[in-house]
Amino acid sequence: MCKLTVASKNRGKIAEIKAAFTGLPFSVIPVSDCGDFSEPEETGETFAANAELKARYYAEATKTICLADDSGLEVDALNGAPGVYSARFAGPAATDADNNAKLLKLLTGLGSEQRTARFRCVLVYYDPLGDLLTAEGTCEGIILETPRGDGGFGYDPLFYIPELGKTLAEMTLAEKNAVSHRGAALRDLAKVLKQKL
Repeated sequence: MCKLTVASKNRGKIAEIKAAFTGLPFSVIPVSDCGDFSEPEETGETFAANAELKARYYAEATKTICLADDSGLEVDALNGAPGVYSARFAGPAATDADNNAKLLKLLTGLGSEQRTARFRCVLVYYDPLGDLLTAEGTCEGIILETPRGDGGFGYDPLFYIPELGKTLAEMTLAEKNAVSHRGAALRDLAKVLKQKL
């Protein structure tokens, strides 16, 4: 088994990645299991740039293969915001609740047809010996006026998928992985890795 360090301390993300990589020869661990590293500043203007920046930084710091993602919410009525600022939408130390509250405030008064949005995820797999692989996924939905469900994290309780009649926070991990932006990107990446390894 090869150690695969995930450039995240988010246990929800780690669980999703472990589930998607079942059957691959990796021991998936969060970066916090490798030591106490300061986080790199996410200076990229795109999800791809930030994901690559994190993958390279943590691969070099831990001397392991690293998987990093950058993902976020793009709301059409907000011209694609919060985008790369999704995690810090309400400020540098914002909680999920703070970010959700700011989003709801900005969308006040808009009907469901004006609340269309998508989650976008870019994954970068970086092996210090040379491999750099990228995968991307999106998930379309609508931002609700009030949160629903207590699973997931981030904007999941507000992100409603009409075809399924549920928010991401109302889904099991397996259901979420089947439809989510990160799930789509992980499936694509896992397929490429299975062919390579």
